[in-house]
Amino acid sequence: QVQLVESGGGLVQPGGSLTLSCAASGSQITVTAMKWYRQAPGKEREFIAGIVGGGITRYADSVKGRFSISRDKTMRMAYLQMSSLKPEDTAAYYCNFNTPFKPEGYWGQGIRVTVSS
Repeated sequence: QVQLVESGGGLVQPGGSLTLSCAASGSQITVTAMKWYRQAPGKEREFIAGIVGGGITRYADSVKGRFSISRDKTMRMAYLQMSSLKPEDTAAYYCNFNTPFKPEGYWGQGIRVTVSS
């Protein structure tokens, strides 16, 4: 069994920065990709950033240039550095780790980010 736990969320003013972390615990798994999604109230969950083992990253247009995804070498920790935050970035943020044997991957429970003055 694998658990993912996000941390680092909270309230931040527009233009501010936050860094989210996602830690995997439990069974050892082969992680092929680490992703971050978010879901704003009344909206569908959306992909915002991803990184694969080779370090290649991909971002949604809405966060490109403002957010940066990274990981540790063990592929057990993922990070999302968020800067120049906007009120429309307010959402619950979820991490997702993909493995070869579980196509939908593992999900964290989500963490709230609120951007407001």
